[in-house]
Amino acid sequence: MKPPGDLLRLDYQPVSRLLRQARDGAPSALGGVCFFHPVIPVEAAGLPLLSVDMALLEGEEALCEVWYSQGVLESGCHNGIRYREGETLLLGCLTRNEAAEVTPLGACAPLQAATQAAYEAVFELLESRGFKAVLRFWNYFPGVNRVSHNLERYHQFNIGRQNAFLSHGRSVIDNVPAACALGSTDGGLQVAFLAARAEPVGIENPRQISAYHYPDQYGPRSPTFSRASLVNLGGRDLLFISGTASIVGHQTLHAGDVRAQTRECLHNIAAVVAEANRRTPGAGFQLGNLAYKVYIRYREDVVSVRQELIQFIGAPVSAVFLRADVCRADLLVEIEASGGHALPPLLKSGAGP
Repeated sequence: MKPPGDLLRLDYQPVSRLLRQARDGAPSALGGVCFFHPVIPVEAAGLPLLSVDMALLEGEEALCEVWYSQGVLESGCHNGIRYREGETLLLGCLTRNEAAEVTPLGACAPLQAATQAAYEAVFELLESRGFKAVLRFWNYFPGVNRVSHNLERYHQFNIGRQNAFLSHGRSVIDNVPAACALGSTDGGLQVAFLAARAEPVGIENPRQISAYHYPDQYGPRSPTFSRASLVNLGGRDLLFISGTASIVGHQTLHAGDVRAQTRECLHNIAAVVAEANRRTPGAGFQLGNLAYKVYIRYREDVVSVRQELIQFIGAPVSAVFLRADVCRADLLVEIEASGGHALPPLLKSGAGP
């Protein structure tokens, strides 16, 4: 695998440092997501940022996940989406208030309406700017497992998301973006996305049924995401692995056992990495060369999850740990990852508990 360069770089940094960069113009920053609890809105002129109400479980009280790219970058705004684009990549983010969604009595739930409107705005933007595909979506909203309007909110989200794909003539199976959908503590529906002009390849996991083929016991519409997106940009292979949980086939395994669920997550990530390497033999992705974001349902489980992560990979890892609700009530942990880009050096730590 080629050594990572500056085509795409990921960094995690305190909010204060990011704001200093923004005041200096932040010429190479695409944008990103800041995590706080309680949340503090972050505004940086020209830089698309989400402020998500989600507590960090280790280290800083608040941290920003920021993506950087090379070349000339320009900022813009479209239908509530703040975005920044270069020749190759575009990063955008938006927040929609469910309470502002007015639906007729008996019509769809406000979250479904907000999701469909948000995704349709994203697709309109990308079509207008000439970006072919989304590599990765990040979705955050409160009460992900709560039932309202006679349906779990995660299922409402899935209906709205799929409606938007269909209304824009986009496939809802096979080559769809990588994604995650996590429960924040408070706030509206928040969506961030990374798009490219190049066409990515959707990667599936041979240990799992593709999410877009889940049976209807998981809701009236299947989730619209691939297990990972693989794309070649500037001769370099990049991999974006979706939020991954302790699911084999389509069923949750190891209910109530956070250590076993963590190991199962990592077995699934290893299978996705192996499949990506099979599809692109020269890519050479390795578990130890990925950046990880780990969402944990119960704060007290962070030590156990971190131990399992380090033991499984057997090398220092770059990882951030966040307190979040996961898409199924019986899931205790979800892990996403990415690789092929430059990693955040300050988060490399192989320390024990």
